[in-house]
Amino acid sequence: MELTRKQFDILVALAEAKAPLRQRELEKRTGHSLGTINRTVKELTEAGFAADGAITNSGLSALEPYRAKRVIFIAAGFGTRLVPITFNTPKPLVRVHGVRIIDRLIDACLDAGINEIYVVRGYLAELFDQLLYKYPMIKFLENPVYNEANNISSSLVARYMLSNAYVFEADLLIRNPGIIRKYHYTSDFLAIKKDRTDDWCFTVKDGIITEEKVGGEGDNIWQMVGISYWNEIDGHKLSQDIADVYASPGGKERYWEQVPLVYRKDHYAVEVRECFEDDIVEIDTFKELKAIDKTYDV
Repeated sequence: MELTRKQFDILVALAEAKAPLRQRELEKRTGHSLGTINRTVKELTEAGFAADGAITNSGLSALEPYRAKRVIFIAAGFGTRLVPITFNTPKPLVRVHGVRIIDRLIDACLDAGINEIYVVRGYLAELFDQLLYKYPMIKFLENPVYNEANNISSSLVARYMLSNAYVFEADLLIRNPGIIRKYHYTSDFLAIKKDRTDDWCFTVKDGIITEEKVGGEGDNIWQMVGISYWNEIDGHKLSQDIADVYASPGGKERYWEQVPLVYRKDHYAVEVRECFEDDIVEIDTFKELKAIDKTYDV
């Protein structure tokens, strides 16, 4: 049975709760009206997916097609703007307050029940082996052309693993692990609502990303965060679309997310999923790293 969005939202709230939830609490957690909650809970109860304010085993089975099953880390690049520290260390392995950047991301995935983890590596690839001591479940995918193509080459290597999958830029310092969710109704991209930004951003209509661009201002600007989720259908489409765009003139110079958001955007309807400044930060430069971790300011 395919769930409606309202049924999905309520089942996820029940699945994440540690105790049965009353309608008022469901209203608070989902944002749906009390009338909608009452009607939808009745539907779920009649379907056998919920009982007495809790999710049933059948309800968990109904959520299974919406569960994130794997994560791909795009981690092959040099990290030019973080020189000099990246001369000897790939950017995802740089430590911030004593913890590798990628470790916090991996821990957030494991906390969300995502145990199938792939790291696409290239620059100083062998140094990523150290992750296996703490995370023996990791599988590595090798990008042999990381130094002559943009990160679309890393998505090409991982293109058959993109269904029910998160894709991460592996240099994001996560502060709120809760933004990594176990269940997703559809494909989505994390972003921060802004009045103005000079960074990569989206315009959005009715919750769907309509444009990706650099810089923008106004009531409809969302600054891109390098974390996205792709459902089963979109993941299958991406496997072909990535290969087609990569093989097109100038394709090697593309960023991987431009495939679904720019060059093949008519194939996808990707939702924006809101997060906030305090949730996550991208460390772009050595100056920014020093501002966050004073031990580098020497």
